[in-house]
Amino acid sequence: MGDTSSAILTWIEHQEAWAPLLFIGIHLLRPFLFLPVMLVCITGGVWFGPIAGTAYSVIGTMLSSLLFYRTIRLVPSGLKRLRGLKEKWMKKNAHLTVKQVAVLRLIPFIHFNLLSYCLLEISADFKEYAKSSLFANFPLAVIYTSMGQWISLLSIPMMIIFSIFLVVLSFTIRKKIEVFVWKDFFHTAP
Repeated sequence: MGDTSSAILTWIEHQEAWAPLLFIGIHLLRPFLFLPVMLVCITGGVWFGPIAGTAYSVIGTMLSSLLFYRTIRLVPSGLKRLRGLKEKWMKKNAHLTVKQVAVLRLIPFIHFNLLSYCLLEISADFKEYAKSSLFANFPLAVIYTSMGQWISLLSIPMMIIFSIFLVVLSFTIRKKIEVFVWKDFFHTAP
């Protein structure tokens, strides 16, 4: 296994311009390969170092988010599935803020595209979605790429405690207002 890792690292060192493009391509293919974002970002830190790996991960996650924006409307069943998944986990009319999405993206087991769907719901247009995605993807890329070694050394109980901390943090920075739809508030007899 060690020989394989060193062979891959040696190959990447000799690829110069192709290795970053291949890595960004892996970010784009990640949903189809069922790879967790966390794993891809940590790999970028190992292959390219914390600074270049973070830059490539930001570019890759950003392109992945923009690709999601452009393609989700072409697949109505996927949009319906994400809407149903969101309603299963949250209140019917609840919306996450961009800060909450940024924090929730740090939790490894929360679906990346579900959080992209939450950003899609609160964005008025493509430009706003792109800015929100950049803000939400940046902490993910920075933490998992530069601190990848530290996170991989954590034990399972520490990872659970860290995830609980992130969920509590996300709850505390939530939007403090709630909107009720008139017909949901006053039930009328049919």
